[in-house]
Amino acid sequence: MKQSKNLHVMVIMGTRPEAIKLAPVILELKKRTGTTPVVVATAQHREMLDQVLPIFDIRPDIDLNLMMPDQTLFDVTGNAIKSFEKVMEKTKPDIILVQGDTTTSFIGALAGFYKKIPIGHVEAGLRTGNKYFPFPEEINRKMVSVLADYHFAPTAGNRQNLINEGIPPENIVITGNTVIDALLMTVKRPFDQHILTRSDYAKFILITAHRRENFGRPLNNICQSIRKMAEDNPQFHFIYPVHLNQHVQKPVHRHLTNLPNVQLLPPLDYHTFVHLMSLADIILTDSGGIQEEAPSLGKPVLVLRNETERPEAVEAGTVKIIGTDQEMIISETLYLLNNPDAYLKMTQSKNPYGDGQASIRIVNLLVEKCLGGNKK
Repeated sequence: MKQSKNLHVMVIMGTRPEAIKLAPVILELKKRTGTTPVVVATAQHREMLDQVLPIFDIRPDIDLNLMMPDQTLFDVTGNAIKSFEKVMEKTKPDIILVQGDTTTSFIGALAGFYKKIPIGHVEAGLRTGNKYFPFPEEINRKMVSVLADYHFAPTAGNRQNLINEGIPPENIVITGNTVIDALLMTVKRPFDQHILTRSDYAKFILITAHRRENFGRPLNNICQSIRKMAEDNPQFHFIYPVHLNQHVQKPVHRHLTNLPNVQLLPPLDYHTFVHLMSLADIILTDSGGIQEEAPSLGKPVLVLRNETERPEAVEAGTVKIIGTDQEMIISETLYLLNNPDAYLKMTQSKNPYGDGQASIRIVNLLVEKCLGGNKK
C-alpha cells in the first residue's frame, strides 16, 4: 500500500444495515488525525438508507443514487460496477471499506480489486454453509472474503470460518460487531413513545420479516401465525414495521390489516426502532442484525429462519431458531411469553457480539497497517 500522511478511506454503503454498522467507523475515522473518510452511497435501498444517516450526522460525499423501481440484482450489479469505476478513478482512495453481505458490498470490493486498491471487510466471516440461505447474501460475503485484504471478524467463530477458507490468520482481527457501537450510541437518545397506539398491553411483541428466502409461503405462514396469536390473545400488542418491498407489503396487509392489537407501521428510522426493541418483551425476526442487537438490550429473539450465520447467538442462548412453520411460531412464542424461567434465561444470557468498541479496533488496525502507528 502506498504511504500517505493522510489516509483516504472510501467507505461504501447502499442499505440501511450497512449505514448503521459503518456509521461508528466513519465517526471514528473523522475523529482521528491523519484519516479522512470518503463516504460513497449507492442507495441500493434509497428511503431506508436516508432514514439512518441523519441520526449519526453523516452525509455521503458521493451519492450514486442507483435505486430503481422494481430493481433486480442484475440492475444493482450492472449499474454499480460502472459507477464505482468512475468514482475510484476520481477519488483515488488508499483503502476501501465494505460491510457485510450486500450486493453493494460485493460489487464495491470487486471494483476495488479491479483497481488494485486494498479492501477491508467489516463483519467478515459469517457463514451458513448454504449458498441460497440467505440469498444472495451468503455468496456475496464469501466473494468479498476472497477479494479482501483485511478481515474484521466480529467473533472467534467468524475468524475460524475465514481460516478454514484459506485466509491468512495475520489478515484477520476479531473486533466485535460495530452494530453494538451504533446501538449503544442510539439508545441513549430521547424517544417519543406516542408511536405506540396502546399503553395497556400485557405483552409487546415486535416483528420484522422481509428476507427474500421468506417471500411466498413462508411469509404467509408468518402472517397467519401472527393473526392467530393476535385473535386469541387480545391482551398482547403486536407491532410490525413493514418493509417497502411489495413481496412483503401485499401478504402482510392482506393478513394483518384491521386487527385491533396489530399495529402495522411503515419502515422506521433507526432511532425509533432501537427504542421499540428496548420496550418489546420479545422480538420475532428474520433479520441478521437484530440477532446481534437485541441481546444487548436484554431482549429474547425468535428467528423466523431455518438457519443462521450467527450461531454464536444460538450457542449463547440469546436467540432461538424457530423457522416459518405456523404451529412452531405460535407454540414457541407463547411458551416464551408464558414461561418466566425460560424467558429469564434468554434475557440474562451474555451477548457474544461485543462491547461497543469495534469501530475503535477497526480504525486502530487501519492506522497501524497504513500509517505505521498513531493509534488513538
